Amino acid sequence: MRIIGHGGDHVMAALAPFGVRELFTLSGGHIFPLYDAAVKRGDVTLYDVRHEQTAVFAAEALAKLTRRPGVAAVTAGPGVTNSVSAVTTAWFNGAPLVVLGGRAPENRWGSGSLQELDHVPILAPVTKRSLTARGGDDLATVTYRAVQQAMTPHRGPVFVDYPMDVLFSEGTGVVPGEPMPAGAAPDPGGVAAVAAMVSTASRPAVLVGTDVYWDGAWDALRAWVEAQRLPTFANGLGRGCLPADHELFFSRTRGRLRTDADLVIVAGTPLDFRLSFGRFGDARVVHLTDSAASVSTHTEPAASVSGDLVRVLRALAGGPSPAHPNERGRWVAELRDAEEEARLGEEGLLAAATEPILPTRVYGELRRLLDRDAVVIGDGGDFVSYAGRFVDSHRPGHWLDPGPYGCLGTGLGYAMAARVAHPDRQVVLLLGDGAAGFSLMDADSLVRHNLAVAIVVGNNGCWGLEKHPMRQIYGYDVAADLQPGCRYDQVVSALGGAGETVERPDAIAPALKRALNAGVPYLVNIICDPEHAYPRRSNLG
Repeated sequence: MRIIGHGGDHVMAALAPFGVRELFTLSGGHIFPLYDAAVKRGDVTLYDVRHEQTAVFAAEALAKLTRRPGVAAVTAGPGVTNSVSAVTTAWFNGAPLVVLGGRAPENRWGSGSLQELDHVPILAPVTKRSLTARGGDDLATVTYRAVQQAMTPHRGPVFVDYPMDVLFSEGTGVVPGEPMPAGAAPDPGGVAAVAAMVSTASRPAVLVGTDVYWDGAWDALRAWVEAQRLPTFANGLGRGCLPADHELFFSRTRGRLRTDADLVIVAGTPLDFRLSFGRFGDARVVHLTDSAASVSTHTEPAASVSGDLVRVLRALAGGPSPAHPNERGRWVAELRDAEEEARLGEEGLLAAATEPILPTRVYGELRRLLDRDAVVIGDGGDFVSYAGRFVDSHRPGHWLDPGPYGCLGTGLGYAMAARVAHPDRQVVLLLGDGAAGFSLMDADSLVRHNLAVAIVVGNNGCWGLEKHPMRQIYGYDVAADLQPGCRYDQVVSALGGAGETVERPDAIAPALKRALNAGVPYLVNIICDPEHAYPRRSNLG
């Protein structure tokens, strides 16, 4: 497709074949032609925010929610550097994020123009590709191929910046008519070997992660685990790929994989600190990945298969039946009994009537109010750790957390994208009071764009994941306290939303109902017990 116009016209035309309909941004003169092109096209909505980090987090979340590229545009210099933590988060999450940057003029480079900085080497370590589209380049082709690279498994962010004089210049370009990226075909011999291992195992289990979601492999996953009677666990965007109430889904008994399993198949997630670095006691470990580059290198799996995970899992579903069906059945039943026992043991915490409020009581009330297709977002440490345990996911792409990079501040951007992608569903943002400090000003962006979100702050007045471990190590803590009882709800109200503070357990449910039905950003500020910390062992590695 031939394009005539300024550089912004070329860039926006290159995004169109990928289904891009949203551009998240914070205004800057270097990138005005991108805005002009979006306005003229009429099929791309601009969402402007109060901090570039929020724009890039929103774009990453849009990618997570839709499985197509999420696009952010940031101005030169500090606009780009403000985006780096969000780009790095997308790098760790394997998200097809596209960041379009402004850049000082090419014809004055080296003269000290406003915000003159070579961004490319800064972004290169945390992107699949980082480049400058210079004068003489076909901007449409350069942009199109960068987005292709973002979408090619293993997916990840790309960064392209455009010198100001180049972006404003008129010219002719071409949007390539090339096919959309696709995953590689898996090796049939490798698939057969893994299928044989699964068939002969007595106590196998599957742990699915984000790349199963990115490849759209949830139906293939379900067919496989049902055919083989495989207990299934999940992390990241793997949550919801098998519904939480499926008979083969488990979440409370993952520790048994290190003590009782004889085979653990990890599909679509790295063997990192969340998975004990790939060590599951005496169990053999199989690694299924969306690309050869994603196979673990710090530990040697018993087997690995790379390629499009739909094709991998469909092939495994057609493998030989379990060689020991009775043992497999007893293993599943044993885990189910332990799972139900664990859930029953939690009921007291979920219904606790103590004051100050236990965080678990918040989730006990929230669980009863969530629709099956609610989008739940977690941004925080101690408070959000409870969400990962107590909030069930029933559909793929409906649980968003920062991922393994652990960067706080994702919440408002993720919430913005969730409401844009799913205007008719419940969107609930769970914030720690520490995380709220990173991005709460962007409640203003939600208000301006008429994006209603229920925001729940677990306000314990401290950095809980640091305060309690530091006490255990040193017998005291420093730099871990926040303002007790801070009125985060009044911040959102002042910005045009609404909210309230809750200090009694019996007031939680009515406040949550008001938040879910308010029609505006509504923050429920729940004062929680600062001494009740989420129980965990260190995963710092």
